[in-house]
Amino acid sequence: MRYALTIGATVLAAWPALATEPDLDNGAQQFRANCATCHGMEARGDGPMTSILQVQPPDLTQIAPSGVPFPMGEIVRKIDGRDLLAHGGAMPVFGFILEDQSGVVDAADGTPVFTSQAVVDIAHWLAAIQE
Repeated sequence: MRYALTIGATVLAAWPALATEPDLDNGAQQFRANCATCHGMEARGDGPMTSILQVQPPDLTQIAPSGVPFPMGEIVRKIDGRDLLAHGGAMPVFGFILEDQSGVVDAADGTPVFTSQAVVDIAHWLAAIQE
C-alpha cells in the first residue's frame, strides 16, 4: 500500500499543473479555429466541408437535449482521440493539435479524464450550447 501511495504521489507531482476553471470564450475560439470547418460555426453540423465528407458531422447542440446529462468525459475522449477506432474514424484526432496546459474533467462514473485545457474548454463550451 505504501508503495502504491508513493507511486501515485510521484505521478501527481510530475503531472503538469491543472487549470482550475474552464474558459468558455477560449472553448468557443478553439472550436471555431479547429472544428467549425466540419461542424459549422454554431456547431450544427453544417460546416463548409460537409459536401465532401463521407460521414456527415452531427449537430453538436443536440448531444444532451434538455434534461439529459452532458457526457463530458465521453466528449473529451472523442475530441482528443481516445474514443476513435484503432484505425481511425470519421473524426480526425485533435489531441496532438490542441496541446495546452493539462486539464481534467470527470466522466459519468466520477473517473477523472486528463487531457489538455483546450479540449476541456471546448467540451465545456459544447455543454453550454446544448438546446
